[in-house]
This record gives sequence, structure tokens and C-alpha cells, in this order.
Amino acid sequence: MSAEQSPDGFLFDLYRRYIGEPEDRTDVYVGFGLFLGGIGLASIALLLFLWSSTFEARSAAHITWAEPAYGIVMIALPLLMLGIVVLLPSERRVLYTSIAGVAVTLVAVVGFLYAYPDDWNGYGADYTAQVVAIYAIGLAGLTASTGAALIAHYLDMAQRVQAVETDDEDEEDELTDADVRGDIDEAMEDVELSWGGVQKTEHKRLSFSEDELDEVSIDADAGTKTTRSTGVDAQVAGLKGLKGGETKTTTSQSTVDDQTAKLKELREQQRAEEMATADDDGSPLSGLLARLRQLLGQE
Repeated sequence: MSAEQSPDGFLFDLYRRYIGEPEDRTDVYVGFGLFLGGIGLASIALLLFLWSSTFEARSAAHITWAEPAYGIVMIALPLLMLGIVVLLPSERRVLYTSIAGVAVTLVAVVGFLYAYPDDWNGYGADYTAQVVAIYAIGLAGLTASTGAALIAHYLDMAQRVQAVETDDEDEEDELTDADVRGDIDEAMEDVELSWGGVQKTEHKRLSFSEDELDEVSIDADAGTKTTRSTGVDAQVAGLKGLKGGETKTTTSQSTVDDQTAKLKELREQQRAEEMATADDDGSPLSGLLARLRQLLGQE
């Protein structure tokens, strides 16, 4: 026994491969027995017919070999079809219909053996039409039941395939975050990334030796600008100003009364300056008046 063969035997392996899991061991043995028996009987009938053709038509030797050849082949076909129905997981009524069809064909076989050769095909009473009609009825019922069994088996297989596909889709829908993360890590395993998610690239760099720069005068301060940081808040404010997102707003803290008082003081000061200018011109009276006004303004 090979390592791959199941302990049930070759027939069960064949049944599981082409039909499915057997429901009953008897169905497997009976079904394969009828199917293979029908093939064997058909082969025997063919050999007998070929041997009978070597003799003269309707001679005693020809009839001796041809009669069993015809009878055996009439039985072989119904047995083969019944074996198919038994093997397939069909309903009981389909099986009973097949058995009834086989029974009818057996009646036709008995009628053939009775009528051949004296009352067959134009000889004697000629029961050819009756025998053929009975055989056709039995074979028609057997064909219908076999077709029904095959269709039922096909539909059952289609339902199983659909159920398996539905289960696979459900398993695919139940993906977890860990599964997705694992798939991403596996896909990015061969990719090297630097900071910022940019793929690493190879660059050429220039290098100089000190001997090549000895005779060259380089101003280290030329074109350079020194920037001193004034703090994080100042830098953020500067960036926002560059973007144009914020504008500076100056708000006065003084009230309207304070501003009015300052404006009045400014006018008094201007008048005093005008009076002082007049004093510089040499008028004593104007200087006296300016002094009085300043005293009144202070009060």
C-alpha cells in the first residue's frame, strides 16, 4: 500500500476524488460493481458478436453466438446506468425509478430471447416491435433518472464551491491591524528610507587636500552673515510674519480724557513759546502778560 492511499482502498480514493465523501460503504461497492460489470458485459457481448460474424448469417453456429451477444449487450447498458445512479448521492425516488427501468429492460431481454430467431425481424409471428417498445420504455425511464442524479450532483458541487468562496471572503474581511502592519513591513523590507521618508540616494562628494589650497587665499568672512537667535517665540513670530498669516497691531492704553489733556498742554506750550519769542523782540508788557497767563494756567 502506498503512503498516499487511504486504508479504505482504491475505490474509496476514486470516489472521494471524483464524487465526494461517501455516505455508505455499500453504495460505493454496489455502484462500482454495477458500473464496472456493465462495461465488462458490453466487452463480452462485443467479442461474441465479432465471433458470430465469422459464420454464415442465420446459420446454427451464427445464431448460437449472436443470440447471447444481443441479450448480454441489452443488459449491459441498463446495469452501467444504474451503477451511476447508485454511486451519485441521489434521492431515493430517483434510485427506485432507475431500478424500475432496469426491470422493464430485463422483461424486454426475456422477450427477445423468446422471439429470436424464429419470430424476430420478419420471421414467424415477428415480435420485434413489441420487444423494442418495451426495451425503449425501460431505457427512457432509466435515462431520465440518471440525468436527474447527474444534475443533482452538479448542483450540490456548485453549492459547496460557493460556500467555500463565501468562507474565504469572510476570512479576508476579518483582517486585523496586526495583519495589515505585517503586510506593510514585509513590503517595505527591502526599501531603505532616510529622515522624512525620502529614499536614500548615493551622492558624489568633493574632497580637497591641504596641499591644493596652500597657495590660494580665501576670505573666510566674505559673503557670510551671522544670525543670532532671540528665542523660540521670536523665531515663531518671525516665521508667521514671513508667511503673512499675522500682522502686528498696536493698541493705545490711554483714554480720551488723557489725550485731550495732553493736547491742551501742547497748545499752552506753543502759546508760551510764542510769548517768549515776543519778549525776545524787546516788549516788557508782553513778557508780563505771558507770566500772568502761565500762572493762571497752572491754577
